[in-house]
Amino acid sequence: MGMEEIQRQSLVFTYGTLKKGFSNHTLIQHMISSNDAKFVGIYRTVDKFPLVCGPYRVPFLLNMPGSGDRVFGELYAVSPRGLDRMDELEGTTKGHYKRDQVKVRPAGSGGEAPSITAEVYFAGESYSGELWRRCGERGVSSYTEKEAKGYVRRKDRPQNLTFLEQIWSFVNSDSD
Repeated sequence: MGMEEIQRQSLVFTYGTLKKGFSNHTLIQHMISSNDAKFVGIYRTVDKFPLVCGPYRVPFLLNMPGSGDRVFGELYAVSPRGLDRMDELEGTTKGHYKRDQVKVRPAGSGGEAPSITAEVYFAGESYSGELWRRCGERGVSSYTEKEAKGYVRRKDRPQNLTFLEQIWSFVNSDSD
């Protein structure tokens, strides 16, 4: 990676299926092998945010600062090409997720370490409030094996419904 590329890189905070050991991490592995991503470290959000599971145990970070917990995740330095690939996975043009900024600092550093600004994929605004209510206004601080249990990969979900329709169906249902 040349110096110019490093300067054009974005820091991206991942909190769900893109993390090591989870179902979409293969994308990051491909990006690392093509020099489009580099692991920076384990970080935590400076502010509290709700991290909840929606339909098919898909994780969503809700852009509702002050609710929920300070969330743990992995920070990656990502090339512009890598960011395009992540945007595509996260469905930013379809309203599934919205890329925005969040302040993070190294996990375990207490409040002393300076915070840095990173890109993050928040849940789409159209359904965030309803999803928070549907989850009983309770979030988790980390998407772990426990939360991921029962995760359904995209190819195994109903193909006749869009992801947004699946989210709304979940939000309007009574049970898991």
